[in-house]
Parts: sequence; structure tokens; C-alpha cells
Amino acid sequence: MARNNDKGSDSNGREESELIEKLVGINRVAKVVKGGRRFGFAALVVVGDGRGKAGFGTGKAKEVPEAIRKATEDAKRNMVRIPLRDGRTLHHDVKGTYGAGHVLLRSAPSGTGIIAGGPMRAVFEALGVQDVVAKSIGTSNPHNMIKATFSGLQYIQAPRAVASKRGIKVADVFGKKAELETTS
Repeated sequence: MARNNDKGSDSNGREESELIEKLVGINRVAKVVKGGRRFGFAALVVVGDGRGKAGFGTGKAKEVPEAIRKATEDAKRNMVRIPLRDGRTLHHDVKGTYGAGHVLLRSAPSGTGIIAGGPMRAVFEALGVQDVVAKSIGTSNPHNMIKATFSGLQYIQAPRAVASKRGIKVADVFGKKAELETTS
């Protein structure tokens, strides 16, 4: 922690303070032992910078604050970059799956807001998405919903990346679809 006070790592300290942390859920778990029950806590946290980078993490401990701290550190280690259109919505619609969790993520026009339930809303707020429509199909388990959401988000590709992979111009990525619609 002392290295955050150095001038060289001041930007790292500032970057960490700018992160958006969303506590998705806390579970109380019990271990039955000879003398009774020992209680512990498991936390699920989503962390993001509000500019297209987010991650999730879990932490377990005997006390709630310690579990949240562990989950937050885990989330910071597992952050991924997601390309956003105009910094406010997704580039295209996508489906995500994890276990019994199935989610449908759709881009939305400006002014729509975040139409998503529970754990998915926390992911989009931390990611910096302002307009999206999301639907959870299947489980309502927060762990599986978040993992399914990140699974779907990892398939999102920016048009510039698609164009560079294909060796064509960005306009041609969209132009082919427009030509097909006019000929039909």
C-alpha cells in the first residue's frame, strides 16, 4: 500500500479510486461442527471503470467487510475490456451462456437507459453502458447471471476490429448489408 503514495504510482492510485464497485450479493454460509454452527460470508462484487472495462470477483471470509474486500480485489484482477459504441451502448446483439444462465443483450438507441434486472444492471453500470436492453432467460442465480453476461460481452467485436481481420474498410463492413437490402 505504501507504493501508492509514491509520485510514480500516483496514477495507479487515482485509477483505483475511480473504479465503480457494485456489491451484487452477500450470502451467509454455515459450517456445522461439533459445538454448533460456524458462520461465514461469501460476497459477489462487480468492478468497472465506467469506460468499457469491468470484472467480477468473489470472496469468502468470517466477516462481511473482509469478504467484500477479497471479492473486490478478485474483481480488479479479472477485469476485461469490452468495446462500446459511442461509449454508451453495445455494438451488436449477443447471447451469453453459463451453466443454466442464459442472457440476451441488445444494443439500444440513445435515451433508452439500462433495462436489465438485478446482477446484469450492476455489470452495465460498472462497465459504463448507458443504453441497453437485457433479458435473463433461465436461472436467477446471481453468480451464473453475471458469468453469462460476461460470456456474452466477450463476443462483442467493434466494426474496426472486424474490418482489420477481414482486410477491408470499416464502411464495407456495413455496406455489404445495405447492398443486400436494396437488391431484395
